[in-house]
Amino acid sequence: MSGRLRNLPMEGWVGLYFLLYLPNVMITRWVSTTPHAGLGRPLTGLETLPASLIFNMVLTYLFIWWSGWHREANAVRVAGCRVPVPTRLTLLSGFGTALVLFTVPLSFTIADVSIPFIQLLMRGDILVIAPLVDVLFGRRVRWYSWVALAMVLGALFITLFDRGGLNLPPLAILTVVLYTFGYFLRLAVMNRISKTGDPASVKRYFVEEKVIALPLSVAVLAVISASGIGGQSGELAWGFGAVWTDPVIWPLFLIGATLAVIGVVAIVILLDPKENAYCVALERAASLVAGVGGSVLLALLFGGRMPRPAELVGAAILVAAIVLLSIAPRLAARREARGETV
Repeated sequence: MSGRLRNLPMEGWVGLYFLLYLPNVMITRWVSTTPHAGLGRPLTGLETLPASLIFNMVLTYLFIWWSGWHREANAVRVAGCRVPVPTRLTLLSGFGTALVLFTVPLSFTIADVSIPFIQLLMRGDILVIAPLVDVLFGRRVRWYSWVALAMVLGALFITLFDRGGLNLPPLAILTVVLYTFGYFLRLAVMNRISKTGDPASVKRYFVEEKVIALPLSVAVLAVISASGIGGQSGELAWGFGAVWTDPVIWPLFLIGATLAVIGVVAIVILLDPKENAYCVALERAASLVAGVGGSVLLALLFGGRMPRPAELVGAAILVAAIVLLSIAPRLAARREARGETV
């Protein structure tokens, strides 16, 4: 990571996260809503996920090797080569990350469930968990983090009320549950071993988590497919086999590539030493705004379905939360520097 990137402020990392996530959302939704020439229907999540996750895995492993981050991780010698391995805790976090890795893109592909709605639901759950983890680990949660949390929950309530409740298909419910549980595991381990601001700790956590999370995410996807939940069993064979000679492999490569870079940016944001209610709110809100923005661009450019007014209001509230989390810490720091009580 270059010196310029190391000195990037938190807002810069959040902006980079948004710029990477926006095309990821758009390409994923486009692939899952545009009829496939050979199949006569849009591809399902189980048909698109295997290739994009495999691309993500390969590119992430290349980054770990090219960047030298693997030198910070625990490792064993195999045939004279140093192979990174997780510790007991990063193994647990890797399991949680695997759940997150396949549920996020899967959430973009569920029929009759809009991206803004599923994004608000999934992000809202995590923002409830974040301050609870802070309290659990004795980390101070400042007033602006609580306010931002309340704003995001308000956006979630507005969208739920407009929709008339959840009324989600089984696959969507499973996606939200697995995503929330996976993120809880990640946050708990992060706070236990890596949320110190030490660059070496960030690299160590990233490498040890990803070496187990990425292959495990593919395995979990196979289990979900075999279960037949959502009526999509059998589609995994196409996603692992025929997709590699199909033209759709190129947009799937772009999905996997953006996911790989997003993974690096996200870990820098989440492992900032500030409280989870601050870091998680910024990261989750940025991804949600990207989800809404992607839906708007697809509607304007390709005739997709425009988000409902309540979903746009929810996104606006999240933008306000991001602004609050960007400005309030600086004002608080200035007051503390003058010796005033915050």
